[in-house]
Amino acid sequence: MAGETVITVVGNLTADPELRYTQNGLPVANFTIASTPRNFDRAANEWKDGDALFLRASVWREFAEHVAGSLTKGMRVMAQGRLRQRSYQDREGNQRTAIELEVDEIGPSLRYATAQVTRAASTGGAGGAGGAGGGGQSRPAQQVSEEPWSTPGSSTSADAWSTPGSFGDDTPF
Repeated sequence: MAGETVITVVGNLTADPELRYTQNGLPVANFTIASTPRNFDRAANEWKDGDALFLRASVWREFAEHVAGSLTKGMRVMAQGRLRQRSYQDREGNQRTAIELEVDEIGPSLRYATAQVTRAASTGGAGGAGGAGGGGQSRPAQQVSEEPWSTPGSSTSADAWSTPGSFGDDTPF
C-alpha cells in the first residue's frame, strides 16, 4: 500500500517467538528484535555499542508457524516489514502508544552463521506474507523436492551447478 512506512531491521531475537492462536484459530507469532548500532571510536581505538532499539514484531497465519519453528532466542535476523502504530489503555488507565513491526519477510543473517533451508509444503490459502487475505481455499500440497530452491516439476539437468564438470572447466558465466 502507498504511504506505509517500510523498514528493514537487523538484530537479535530477545526470546523465542511466541506462537498463539486467535479465537478464530488464526496463528500469530510475536517476538522482539534487539538492534544495537556499533561505531568505531577513533580516539579510544575501539568499537562502542550505541543505544539498543527493541522492536516488537508479529507475523500471521502459516508464516507465524514457520517463524516459530525456525527461529530461536539469540539468532541474528533480518526482518523487513511495515511499522504499525496502535493506541491502548494500560491497567492504570493511562493512554499508551506502541509502534510495532508487521513483518513481511524475515530470515537468519548469514554473516556469522550458516543455515540449512528446506521448503515447506503448501497447505493452501493465499500466497504471501501476513496481513490481509488468505481466504483459506484448499489446494493440493506441493511436492517438496530434495533441493530447496528448485521449482516443482523443473529439471535440474541443465543447471551448471547440479553436476560438477558437466560444462567443462570454464565457469558458466
